[in-house]
Amino acid sequence: MAKNFQMKLQTLFLFVLGMGMAGCTSYRPLPLDDKVTLETSASHLTVDAKSLPFHVLSTHKFDPSDGWDMTEVAMLAVANNPNLKLARDDAKIGHAQAFAAGLLPDPQVNLSRDIPVQPAPGVFKAFGAGVGYDLGSLVTHAASSSAGRFESQKTDLNLLWQEWQVVAQARLLFSRAIAQESLLLWLSDNRNLLAGRYANAKSALNDGNLTSDAFNATLSAWQDISRQANELERQQLQTRNDLDALLGLAPGTDLKLLDDEALGIPDESEVNQALTELNQRRPDLMALKAGYAAEDARYRQAILAQFPPFNLAINRTRDNTGINMQGFALSFALPILNGNRGNIRIEEATRQRLRDEYQIRLNSAYAEVKRLVVDSRLLAAQLQMSEAGLLTFDETAANAAQALAQGDLDGSGYAIFQSSRIAKHVEVTNLRQALLENRIALLALLGGNFDTRNEIEEKHP
Repeated sequence: MAKNFQMKLQTLFLFVLGMGMAGCTSYRPLPLDDKVTLETSASHLTVDAKSLPFHVLSTHKFDPSDGWDMTEVAMLAVANNPNLKLARDDAKIGHAQAFAAGLLPDPQVNLSRDIPVQPAPGVFKAFGAGVGYDLGSLVTHAASSSAGRFESQKTDLNLLWQEWQVVAQARLLFSRAIAQESLLLWLSDNRNLLAGRYANAKSALNDGNLTSDAFNATLSAWQDISRQANELERQQLQTRNDLDALLGLAPGTDLKLLDDEALGIPDESEVNQALTELNQRRPDLMALKAGYAAEDARYRQAILAQFPPFNLAINRTRDNTGINMQGFALSFALPILNGNRGNIRIEEATRQRLRDEYQIRLNSAYAEVKRLVVDSRLLAAQLQMSEAGLLTFDETAANAAQALAQGDLDGSGYAIFQSSRIAKHVEVTNLRQALLENRIALLALLGGNFDTRNEIEEKHP
């Protein structure tokens, strides 16, 4: 009988070992690539629009053959941004950790064999076999699995928030590059105008027809506008490099940007409605809520873990006298010194911190939106005044040119007029860019053109 049992035990052991080996993952090498993989040309790049988040991106046709509009730049940024690639890798790690949190521990099999060193009459080979399981893990499994599910949702939301921020950054750099290109044209015109005026002033100074003070004033104006143009050229180069980096392209990649797209501007009622739904629109706020729910589950898990953990094992043995025995073993801890009280306090304090962090983030988002709304009104009023002044300059430009041709206005006076007109154009361009950046920031804070809830429902139905 004992021999039959040993054979059955061996068969069971081989079966369990085979099942365990069948479920194992084999090793696959993944060597590093020492080559630089930055794209130096964007003409051949393609983007699968349907795979992108947000309705505004997934429904836009990606065809930069005639130039890059704002949405196409944002689409490429989401698809090719290096930091988003790392964020997606982190998301895979988060999902794997959530999967691991939902797994139950494996049962334990214990086998022993005692063979006498010197055979003697009445002395048998002894053996022991048992199967045990940590029953305490079943008590906390539901809370652990719940925490894992919320952590998985938090991971997706954090990734969505990073994608959201990349879209906003792409819009910002795109608009800034367009504005700097326009500004550089106006500053170059003004620099050329003042350079001509400086040449005339130098000639007049040499002929004794101009005082040194007047010449120095002309020289100072020309040098000042040259400094502004040079500084703007450096800023333009930095903006382009930042845009290339955001798009995952090599520095200096040629991108023909098209300023042919306008952002929808929410009115006051839409802003107020969006504020009431902010915790359902902003992925970062939703991620904080998911993180809080995960921590609440871990807090419950810590409370459940204070009950004595115990292990149950079923054994079958034979001693060296040939007597066969079967029974069970039960082990558990006495919660009189530890009782998991330290972990309970840690999880409770962590939950409180996450609760405070969510409230602070929500308050900050609300305050920032209100600030941008007020700032938008101020910029709009300033822009309206500057555009009115620019209109006056443009309307009188033809008269000034005619007066110069008729001799009613000298070259110096005409240069001063044109310089002031160009300066007004620069002022208006800067105000328009400031207002556009304000609106980009406002849309990013409110979730304009983004449908976050649909994205989350697709991943977590």
